[in-house]
Amino acid sequence: MQRLINRSPSRPLRIALSIIPFVLILLTYQISSGMRKAENEQDKLLPSFTEIASAIDRMALEPSKRSGEYLFWRDTQSSLSRLVKGVSIAAFIGLIVGLAAGAIPLIAAPLKPLITAVSLIPPLAILPVLFIVFGLGELSKIMLIVLGVSPFIVRDILQRTQELPREQLVKAQTLGGNSWQIILRVILPQILPRLIDAVRLSLGTAWLFLIAAEAIASTDGLGYRIFLVRRYMSMDIILPYVAWITLLAFATDWLLLQLSRFIYPWYHSEK
Repeated sequence: MQRLINRSPSRPLRIALSIIPFVLILLTYQISSGMRKAENEQDKLLPSFTEIASAIDRMALEPSKRSGEYLFWRDTQSSLSRLVKGVSIAAFIGLIVGLAAGAIPLIAAPLKPLITAVSLIPPLAILPVLFIVFGLGELSKIMLIVLGVSPFIVRDILQRTQELPREQLVKAQTLGGNSWQIILRVILPQILPRLIDAVRLSLGTAWLFLIAAEAIASTDGLGYRIFLVRRYMSMDIILPYVAWITLLAFATDWLLLQLSRFIYPWYHSEK
């Protein structure tokens, strides 16, 4: 008899098993909402699926009477724009600094302690400083994402660079490669897929800082809308927004994974 630890589900079974938890969550919510509605029809804590659908229709398919915009899509566009800009800048900084510090010991010596110290600063603690320095506009929100994400990416790229087999660097030097040639033609191609992995791992943190910034000082965005309607206990809006943020994060992570598999198949075949 095959041991349990050696049994792997088939693909159809794996898909079915992955769906079951979500179905159970929805059923549990439906039952709980029905019980609360039976006690109080005006209950706002657990709105029914009908109320949620009505709220989505109102936010996504009906223009705002004040601005004429479709608020749901406007909020989505604003948040995604800030997220993409912040994460892109953080990834660029992480790649340049992490690669330089990981490949060149003379750069690593002064930067390593600084990178460690900066990574330990809670970005939310300096949010007021960002608002003072950069104002309440888009720049401060993007900078919060950059400051929150880039230290993690820098440290990850630095470590991945230093983990590369030393034999590769020695062989490249024996073939006459100088420092820049080795960095650009030996180290960089192996680090780029790891950069995508680092960005994927940092997406959750980036969303956290984005929502925090939008909640404090913004006039649009997914985080702004959630904190705006919370004063009215509008769970029929908050819950779909939270689910939508989760879906966007999952979709972004999946797209990055597919991009990495397409560009760097050798990296995933090694895994």
